[in-house]
Amino acid sequence: MHTALITLLLITCIALIVVVLLQSGKSAGLSGAISGGAEQLFGKQKARGMDLVLHRITIVLSVIFFVLTIAVSYFAL
Repeated sequence: MHTALITLLLITCIALIVVVLLQSGKSAGLSGAISGGAEQLFGKQKARGMDLVLHRITIVLSVIFFVLTIAVSYFAL
């Protein structure tokens, strides 16, 4: 049981890292500050939908991560 939980935890960790890295930042530094207004005026709706999906996947994976971490620590005793 412990080995299966550790394996699921490792898969969840890797998936969480990948999903977080796929998300775009809220501001892309100086270039985001300069062109941020233009992107809001002229669109960027396609990327907005994907950001929303990635955000929801991140929330689900983080909840799974915390539950698995607690389960692993419980069964380790």
